[in-house]
Amino acid sequence: MFLIRFWSSLTKSLLAVAFLASFGSSMLYGYNLAVVNSPAEYIKAFYNQTMVARNRTGLDDKTLTLFYSVTVSVFAIGGMVGSLTVGILVTRFGRKGTLVRITCLVFIAGAFMGFSRTFGSPEMIIVGRFITGVHSGISLSVVPMYLGEIAPKNLRGFLGLVPSIFICLGVFIAQILGLHELLGKEEHWPLFLSLVVIPTMFQLMLLPWFPESPRYLLLEKRNVHATITALKWYRSKVNIQAEIEEMQEEQRSMSSVQTVSVIGLLKDRSVRWQVITIVVVNIGMQLSGIDAIWFYTNTIFENAGIPVPQIQYTTVGTGAIEVIAGCVGCFTIERLGRRPLMIGGFTFMGICCAGITLSLMFQSHYISVACVVGIIAGFCIGPAGVPFLITAELFKQSHRPAAYTVAGCLNWLSNFTIGFVFPFLQMSAGAYCYLVFFGVCTAVAAYVFFIVPETKNKTFVEISQMFAARNGMLEEESSELGVANNPQLAKTNGYGAVCLFSSSVLI
Repeated sequence: MFLIRFWSSLTKSLLAVAFLASFGSSMLYGYNLAVVNSPAEYIKAFYNQTMVARNRTGLDDKTLTLFYSVTVSVFAIGGMVGSLTVGILVTRFGRKGTLVRITCLVFIAGAFMGFSRTFGSPEMIIVGRFITGVHSGISLSVVPMYLGEIAPKNLRGFLGLVPSIFICLGVFIAQILGLHELLGKEEHWPLFLSLVVIPTMFQLMLLPWFPESPRYLLLEKRNVHATITALKWYRSKVNIQAEIEEMQEEQRSMSSVQTVSVIGLLKDRSVRWQVITIVVVNIGMQLSGIDAIWFYTNTIFENAGIPVPQIQYTTVGTGAIEVIAGCVGCFTIERLGRRPLMIGGFTFMGICCAGITLSLMFQSHYISVACVVGIIAGFCIGPAGVPFLITAELFKQSHRPAAYTVAGCLNWLSNFTIGFVFPFLQMSAGAYCYLVFFGVCTAVAAYVFFIVPETKNKTFVEISQMFAARNGMLEEESSELGVANNPQLAKTNGYGAVCLFSSSVLI
């Protein structure tokens, strides 16, 4: 019965737009996380050669490490900058419109990185990494927002985790192409960095043909006919009347027809615990230690005693496990729910982090590698994608852009912190540095267990009402507040222009 409902709701249009948006945006995030790992020594050599040509003197090891750390971490700085613009962009251009417009950033970044060696400019690599970070900072929030809004409630989890599969796939592709037999040679690293333009080109050619989010068209743009067209496109033969009524209910309950600002979101006591939740899970997602694993995989395996020539193949193996684990999470979330994937994923990651500490203390190299694989698998099953999904689910239309701005900014700030601090933490704390990640994972799993309700198969309004008591608001108060603060909706008994929408569909 579950599979019948699942496949009957999953239209070709929904599947196509989920794959296309994820392929041209989410996959680039994963690719850029891992792409600097394989050619690290070649990039450092290029930096040193350029400085010798400019100043007739090379860089010492500490300065060279600092330059490379900046190259790795500037991607996260760009991501944080991009995440701050999400609310403005999705309100002005829409969800799909934002994804289409930001493709220009990838082409600019690809040109900078691809021609950096030709012009003898290390600065072009850093600028290119920053620009790709801006693109990823925007798309990492917009893609799950877009898919969460176009999906029926029984597919929201499945479609919401499709981007996480493509993130893992991007990491895997970067690891394969980074093999010495392919693009892992010194002469190929500029091409390796600039390949991001290929998926984006496909997205730019095809995504504009798909409709905008129906919720955005109705609740923010009040475009009735475009909303009907979009719903029919994504729902095919399925009766859309129930979704119309659910959107009407959300419109009546919204405290404002205007998009709420970040300050307004933080001040709104009706979403207090939703905000706390996205803060905890998004910071926990990055401080779980996964970025330390991704950024410094080769170093970790080398310290574990794996022969240097074999490290690249071991890394590719971990990438394959990421993709498989991501698929497991995607195809089980609608049956198991969000909470089990989050609690189980973070708990398993915490156990593996503690395992790495013990294995390094007792020089058990194989256990260390197994724990690294366990961290990656645990992360990709749930914590990799569920935080972005529940950020969409916990908020109504008016609060959602600001929520993604807050979540994205904290996510990228934590990403930058780990990428920059982890090498120094590893040098100072040694094997014990992974106990920090154990503590974070345990704390986040406990928070989700005690605080976060299950959102599977719930409408956005129902999810908001589940938090009403915890936020100190009665359900009736939360619902009536929207009509009271919105004279237009109150005047028309809460329906506004949607009455025309309902009659148009019935006709």
